[in-house]
Amino acid sequence: MSPETPLDVLIGLTQDKLEEAGRNLSELSARRREAQGQLNTLDGYRADYTKRLQNTTEQGVSASNYHNFRQFIATLDEAISQQNTIIAQIDVRIEAGRKQWHDQKRRLNSYETLKARQVRQLQYREQRREQRASDEISAGLYRRTRQPH
Repeated sequence: MSPETPLDVLIGLTQDKLEEAGRNLSELSARRREAQGQLNTLDGYRADYTKRLQNTTEQGVSASNYHNFRQFIATLDEAISQQNTIIAQIDVRIEAGRKQWHDQKRRLNSYETLKARQVRQLQYREQRREQRASDEISAGLYRRTRQPH
């Protein structure tokens, strides 16, 4: 096995960074789904309480109950707003994570291309060396067969 070259080290480090970026992106996507689920739940509560307020208002409601419903709906609106902010922040982090993953992938591809080129060059040099050695052996044999004894 050939010794590890600086390019091999770079490839290994870049693969590690690529995997880490992938894990980070996966974690952010899971957080995004969770946050969206929470937002959907809050939206459901708001729709439910809005409908309850409407039904209660049609049947007649006291001012204090009406105020309590409106206050609770306002609290839900604030929670929904905060949840939308959280989702927007996660979306920004996901986009940055995607960019980081793509950058690492591009870097890894570049290093792997350089490594493949390096391997091809070494193979070419080895083939040339073997060809020269074979040519020298052939020339030596030819000279020996052509010399008188």
